[in-house]
Amino acid sequence: MSATPDEPTEFVKAALARGVPREQIEAALRKAGWTTDQTRAALASFAESDFPIPVPRPRPYLDAREAFLYLVLFSTLYMSAYYLGDLLFDIINAAFPDPADRADMMTHRHISMRWSISWLIVAFPAFLYMSRLVGREIAADPNKRHSKVRRWLTYVTLFIASGAIIGDVVALVYNLLGGEITVRFLLKVLVVAFIAGSAFWYYLTDIRREE
Repeated sequence: MSATPDEPTEFVKAALARGVPREQIEAALRKAGWTTDQTRAALASFAESDFPIPVPRPRPYLDAREAFLYLVLFSTLYMSAYYLGDLLFDIINAAFPDPADRADMMTHRHISMRWSISWLIVAFPAFLYMSRLVGREIAADPNKRHSKVRRWLTYVTLFIASGAIIGDVVALVYNLLGGEITVRFLLKVLVVAFIAGSAFWYYLTDIRREE
């Protein structure tokens, strides 16, 4: 019969109840073949307390209302970031026009800027409101930080932001190698780096503080 994921947790619970130090428990689990992540996760299931019996910590959970709140929060974040970048790109294109641009590019640029501004007027305030709402709920009940949806969407955001940063650096290196660096291109690289880097730094700090 194969081991279940709860076995190390039950082992930690029994060992802590007998007063075994955490270092010895971790060493025993590692010697038995459990991974470092599994061992630390089992130990993290119980608070470091002087209470006579092990005190369990809250586990990640899934709640429909919180799923809705976080989906709206992160989707408005993505839309705000995308259309802010799109708007800044259009401004850069207008400030540093390419001689090869078609004559009707100005009209298309104005339409694109109107769409970007419209999205930002709606999406960014919605993001700020949802951030404030979620922040108040977490302040009132810190256990809400254990939401599975929140954790998953945070890591998805880190993945998207890191991908944007890597792609930004690749584009920079590619153009450097080709000798095609212009002020217009460098400004666009900085825009992507700023938007993606800000999101990555903020949510990485947030997930580290939680862990």
